[in-house]
Amino acid sequence: MEKGNLFDDPAPPTQGERFTTLLKHRNLLVERIISSANSQPSDYIQTQDEWVVLIHGEAVLQVSGDLITLTPGDHVFLPAGTPHKVERVSEGALWLAVHLGATTTNQPD
Repeated sequence: MEKGNLFDDPAPPTQGERFTTLLKHRNLLVERIISSANSQPSDYIQTQDEWVVLIHGEAVLQVSGDLITLTPGDHVFLPAGTPHKVERVSEGALWLAVHLGATTTNQPD
């Protein structure tokens, strides 16, 4: 049994996003993501389903060409193969991402 805290080490990276694996078990991957406001939008098209919730901050996602504004508590399900990217994000935005069918960690394409 491992114990952790979602709010440990909350400082954002100077640029981009920092991915931390919280749980990897069989085909399930849970990541904590901390975003810097100083980021270039990265395109993602993943081979696994992803459910993401914004814990802290604000963000605008582009999902299949549509813009979605997220505030704390908002969550989105992204089926495998769905093109998406983070268009804008507040400094230190904190996300929880759950990947189903995952074999590797989430990284931009």
